[in-house]
Amino acid sequence: MIKSMTAYGRGEYNHEGTLFISEIKSLNNRYRDIILHIPEKSQAVEDALRSIIVSKVRRGRVEVNIQMENGSEEASCNLELNVPVVIAYLKIFNQLTDQFGLDQEIQLESFCQMKDVILIKPEMVEIDKIMPGFQNALKQALDSLDIMRIKEGKAIEADFVNRLDLLEKYINEVDKRMPSLVEKHRNRLKDKIQNILKEVPVDEDMLTQEVAFFAEKSDITEEIVRIRSHLEQFRDYLSLNDALGRRLDFLIQEINREVNTIGSKASDSIVSRIVVEMKVELEKLREQVQNVE
Repeated sequence: MIKSMTAYGRGEYNHEGTLFISEIKSLNNRYRDIILHIPEKSQAVEDALRSIIVSKVRRGRVEVNIQMENGSEEASCNLELNVPVVIAYLKIFNQLTDQFGLDQEIQLESFCQMKDVILIKPEMVEIDKIMPGFQNALKQALDSLDIMRIKEGKAIEADFVNRLDLLEKYINEVDKRMPSLVEKHRNRLKDKIQNILKEVPVDEDMLTQEVAFFAEKSDITEEIVRIRSHLEQFRDYLSLNDALGRRLDFLIQEINREVNTIGSKASDSIVSRIVVEMKVELEKLREQVQNVE
């Protein structure tokens, strides 16, 4: 089954008065790259959430953002006086007063604005209580993402099938044309010899040897067989429920190599034009494969 790497998914889950919202965006990437954003106070659940993502996504850049929305008006953090820092500041103030006679009066508001006097501590959360919310919101988002990836994958697969059929049509045309090229080469060579030697009879044995050499040099039977085999394997891969992008990309490289060989062996303008068309289709296939997981 073909799955696109480019998609979007969203999930929401209400757990004990807290709404968990998960959004996922996946993009093309050669490898799997997971970027996970969750509230700082919930970092303890990150590994468990990554494991869920890994089980669903095999390839691509995945950006996941999960937020918590609490309906209550309670503060989500605590303030704490940093006593050691306060004592250190007071010692400095006393020193300034004793040594330099400065006024020791300190406005409370100014004192509180001094660096590190007040510490902001995020509200502690119990992992067991928030874990179900994170997991369910994430799973919903992943399911939504998968639906879009499969839908786009079907469109890509349909395009693959059309192009594979076209490539097979081209290779059949080349296969049918090659025998006639050998005969044309024989006739052309015979005419050249007769024009040169005028009325001297053509040495049929020599002509046969030259034609045989040409036939062997331009033989593309092996290349055609391998291309057909690669096309069949490509179609077989489309039915697998696995990450296929790299396999398909490799097959396209192999087909392209055989097509290049055909182009270099076949000294025929029509075959050369067909080879160009095949390369165009292979390039379009390669572009589409970049979107496949």
